[in-house]
Amino acid sequence: MTVSSQVKGCYSSIKSIEATLETLVSKTQDQEAEKTLKDVQNTMKTVKSDLEKQVLYLTKEEPQYKS
Repeated sequence: MTVSSQVKGCYSSIKSIEATLETLVSKTQDQEAEKTLKDVQNTMKTVKSDLEKQVLYLTKEEPQYKS
């Protein structure tokens, strides 16, 4: 498995986590839990953005990692 495919797999996992968090936020009744989940969502958005940049870098700058 190449570095690029591992990063892309991680990126896909992050997107799945985001969807799960969105579901949990919409179903929770607890304000404190909702705030915590939203904080985690913001962190995951940052991680996803960073991974997206890395995928683009690997694809453009490191041709050996193209999948």
